[in-house]
Amino acid sequence: MRIAPFVVIGVTSLALAACQGGPTNQQVGIVSGAALGGLVGNQFGSGSGKVAATIAGGLVGAFIGNAIGVSLDAQQQQRAADAQFEALETGRPGAPVDWQQGGARGEVIPGPRYRVNSYECRDYTHQIWIDGQPQTARGTACRQPDGTWRPVN
Repeated sequence: MRIAPFVVIGVTSLALAACQGGPTNQQVGIVSGAALGGLVGNQFGSGSGKVAATIAGGLVGAFIGNAIGVSLDAQQQQRAADAQFEALETGRPGAPVDWQQGGARGEVIPGPRYRVNSYECRDYTHQIWIDGQPQTARGTACRQPDGTWRPVN
């Protein structure tokens, strides 16, 4: 029996519940983090391990999304995403791309470009300061045919 559809249904249910009366930053962070984490986790498993990786990725993503969502509003999250795109698209390896929006700030440090099959990829570190404490995410993103960068781990 495949569990992945149930994970999708669960995440969708959380998303719909969060919309009751307008979602909070924390709810948006949890749901977005869970969805992205599940997508990333899904890239690593195979067979029955794929389901476990998807669920684990969703849980880790929800935890990280919760921490960021508690403190970042929609404009701050958009500025962080814009800086990450800029770093991946045009940033020099090792040179931080800083961002600041309201009371939040962060930096994205891209690594060198490399190829995986037909995809151009980059490792990156995105550090966000929340209440003076750094929250660090490290990952790899690959450019998709439509020009977007998709996290792969």
